[in-house]
Amino acid sequence: MIPYGRQDITEADIEAVVQVLRSDFLTQGPTIPAFENAVCKYVGAKHGIAVNSATSALHIACMSVGLGPGDWLWTSPNTFVASANCGRYCGADIDFVDIDPLTLNMSVELLKDKLAIAEKRGTLPKVVVPVHFAGEPCEMEAIWALAKKYNFRVIEDASHAIGASYAGKPIGNCAFSDITVFSFHPVKIITTAEGGLATTNCEQLAARMSRLRTHGITRDPASMTHASEGGWYYQQVELGYNYRMTDLQAALGLSQMSRLNQYIEMRHRLAQRYEHLLGRLPVKLPFRSSSSRSALHLYPIQVLDQVKRKPVFDHLRTSGIGVNVHYIPVHTQPDFRLRVPKETQCANAVEYYQKAISLPMYATLSDIEQDKVARELEVALV
Repeated sequence: MIPYGRQDITEADIEAVVQVLRSDFLTQGPTIPAFENAVCKYVGAKHGIAVNSATSALHIACMSVGLGPGDWLWTSPNTFVASANCGRYCGADIDFVDIDPLTLNMSVELLKDKLAIAEKRGTLPKVVVPVHFAGEPCEMEAIWALAKKYNFRVIEDASHAIGASYAGKPIGNCAFSDITVFSFHPVKIITTAEGGLATTNCEQLAARMSRLRTHGITRDPASMTHASEGGWYYQQVELGYNYRMTDLQAALGLSQMSRLNQYIEMRHRLAQRYEHLLGRLPVKLPFRSSSSRSALHLYPIQVLDQVKRKPVFDHLRTSGIGVNVHYIPVHTQPDFRLRVPKETQCANAVEYYQKAISLPMYATLSDIEQDKVARELEVALV
């Protein structure tokens, strides 16, 4: 089976993990800050907080900006449920901004319209979570300008986008957001087996996220209610979680970071081959902006005749090609239908979903395998 995504584990990765296994630290040791520093250096952010998943990173990011009951979080419907669930974990209400049918990211124009209506109703969001779908950067500068105008916080869900760049700078530098969140799940561009990381340029947000990932515990005397009682002393100053990454995971991520640029280049080469192989087929290929650089985590095509989507999907799966669909619009999920305002329809996201198939896209996909994908797709479309 040719999967839609696959990790690449080298001998150097294995050796990095083995070195930690032979060390004195398996969980909270020196490799975690080394990994955090490597990511921060790469993206140009001041602070990095590594956790056990991107979902955890989204959760503590929302908590750190004070999201809670009575607040609204808005995000894209074209994403995994975690981008919305993070707000619900905080007791907030959730709504969605429909996507641009070209970029498949949150539409800035529709966001503007929705904000104007919400201002009149007194229901402005406290947090907006733009999602860099498939690794294609959102229009962050325009979203950030709206954040300043309407006074909401911006948390970038860059789970697909490490290695991408916007306005000439890496995604994750937080020039146009409060916090950016990355994922290191095995199907992502680099992996820590499971894991996530939040970047920010705000010292206060970084300190709170660091505390929240460790049960709300601090050893910082300045954050305690009274003087420390000794070198052993700590205080739980708020309710947090056990969201910590291990040194084993961080070692794998640190090793993988050394190949991140190589992985991105290989994905762009594959995208160019797909454009050549599929250019004459009745499918819509992914948008790629000339002013930003996608990380190409996914390669989602759209079957122009949506009636054929399921037969095409089934044929590819039967042929040993592990295609997938990203994503079922979150607002249509049963758990959200009764929670989302009735006027939230997100027709663009629904139309995209009805045509979407994610083709295999990972750095080690061979030309022979990619040729097979193209060949079987053509057969299925006939």
